[in-house]
Amino acid sequence: MNKIFLIIKREYLTRIRKKSFLIMSLLGPLIFATFSILPAWLMTRESEEMIKVAVIDSSGEFINKIPETKTLKFEYISGISVNSFKKVLKNSQEFNALLFISPSITYAPSHVWLYYYNQPNLNLSSHISNALKKEIEAKKLQTFNIENLDKIMESVKTDVAVQSVKISEKGEKASKTEILMIISYAAGFLIYMFIFMFGAQVMRSVIEEKTSRIVEIIISSVKPFQLMIGKVFGVMLVVLTQISIWIVMTMALSTVAQNFISHKSNSTKIEATSQNIMTQSGTIAAPQNPAMNQGNTEAISEIFSYFDDIPVVQIVSWFIFFFIGGYLLYGSLFAAIGSVVDTDTDTQQFMLPITIPLMLGLFVMFYTLNNYNSPVAFWFSMIPLTSPIVMMARIPFGVPAWQIWLSAFILIASFIGAIWMAGKIYRTGILLYGKKVSYKEIFKWLTYKN
Repeated sequence: MNKIFLIIKREYLTRIRKKSFLIMSLLGPLIFATFSILPAWLMTRESEEMIKVAVIDSSGEFINKIPETKTLKFEYISGISVNSFKKVLKNSQEFNALLFISPSITYAPSHVWLYYYNQPNLNLSSHISNALKKEIEAKKLQTFNIENLDKIMESVKTDVAVQSVKISEKGEKASKTEILMIISYAAGFLIYMFIFMFGAQVMRSVIEEKTSRIVEIIISSVKPFQLMIGKVFGVMLVVLTQISIWIVMTMALSTVAQNFISHKSNSTKIEATSQNIMTQSGTIAAPQNPAMNQGNTEAISEIFSYFDDIPVVQIVSWFIFFFIGGYLLYGSLFAAIGSVVDTDTDTQQFMLPITIPLMLGLFVMFYTLNNYNSPVAFWFSMIPLTSPIVMMARIPFGVPAWQIWLSAFILIASFIGAIWMAGKIYRTGILLYGKKVSYKEIFKWLTYKN
């Protein structure tokens, strides 16, 4: 046992002293925040490319009815056929596309065609479709001859906000499905990424020691199984250290941001109160609108308030457990793969059976975000090869305790069996050089007695 601890200590200290560990530990939360926010921000950005569309409206009912934007212009043309303009469009420096509206569009809404040689962005088709849809609907409503129809339609428009309230034995709690979906996605994806990334580190470490023949010296003092266990648990402690640093840094940054927002909101209220006092005392004061200044801070504060009703401690605890269980399961398999090959290129034939369950778990996780109580989500959260990812995607939504504990028990039993199986393979494969190993031979190794 002391030898295993020495190997764990060596693996742990060697990795945490690397510059890459320090950099990732400090920049990890910022990198994750960037990758989470940047795609959403980019999706909201409009293209700066100017697109000009020629419009041939054979119906004559939609001229100047399609609204323009800063980057989207429409020019209505006549006196030329569609086929003739297609030839002009090919070499045109002025127009990017041709929109043809058929005279039968009112009763055949699909009779609209957009021609182009270079693919425009998707927003163009959506913009045109929405504009024509609204115009056709307005023309159909006008046929009813209702007086002041525009004002009536404007007055009946209503936005409905559904308040989600979760009922439990402890009472009723307001919940936000969007926040829960973000947490579920982040938890499941991080487990997938950590298992794959750090499991591959174990495999490469085994391959390096095997090809450099250092392992021959090491196993003269320790058993191969002890070496494998030490490597797997050593890397696991490195990951847990890094995750702990990330959790502490994230909580600290969240606390600072929340305090800053609360302080800013209070300052706005004090300033507004002082302005009212000055006005009442007869002093001329500039008109103030604190509601506009408080709008953004109150909205952000509301987002923070959603986390008050989310069991953060429970989610983090189960995240750590399912990561450890999933890592030990896959890490031992990655170590076994590293022991039977001589180079990274030889790992491809053995990686497929491991990567398929991981990818399958990730795909099922996306389905689980909208169907967390479905039979598919339930069974994949019990299968040990996918349960770390899928179960973590279910937990934030509220899963019965017996399902979580059953999944945890199956995972524990599975990684114990995986470590035993990987130890059998590791013991034989670690000293095997220059030979291509087949699955048939690996199955034989599993039957060898100690």
